[in-house]
Amino acid sequence: MENSYKYFENRNCEYYPCHSGAQNINCLFCYCPLYSMEKCPGNYKYIEVNGKKIKECTDCTFPHKSENYDKIICILKEKNKNEI
Repeated sequence: MENSYKYFENRNCEYYPCHSGAQNINCLFCYCPLYSMEKCPGNYKYIEVNGKKIKECTDCTFPHKSENYDKIICILKEKNKNEI
């Protein structure tokens, strides 16, 4: 897919690819906008580190798939609407 407002791939990034085995990674959501949600549609798990529960998303590629752009935007709009 070509770079657009829904997709951007930065193969020159020192962290690319951020997920091993993933191809055509959408870097637009490099820092996942869904991370702060306790439950999101991605592949996450919770681990304990120094007695704290941490969301661990190493195996999640949900925000990096171009076909999920519209889903992420809808989730963020709904979250924002509920916070107002």
